[in-house]
Amino acid sequence: MIGFIVAGLVIGALARLIKPGKQNLGLLATLLLGLAGSVIGGLVANLLGTGDIFELNVLGFVVAVIAAVLLIGVAESLAGRRKGSA
Repeated sequence: MIGFIVAGLVIGALARLIKPGKQNLGLLATLLLGLAGSVIGGLVANLLGTGDIFELNVLGFVVAVIAAVLLIGVAESLAGRRKGSA
């Protein structure tokens, strides 16, 4: 469980480094988006037959980072939409 949280933080941090621009996300949001990305990456790796959902492998890690970058973009657009409507 602790390894899953650490992996989520690493994936979230990498995703924030890859995504251009400044993100207004805190540590908890980074962790949650990284965890969501890691679950998506694990599911894709499992569906492709390269490993288990919670097993760390290269394909799952790459897909997790890509998914986390996309999730950060979605979170930013939702946050920007809320600010604009207020």
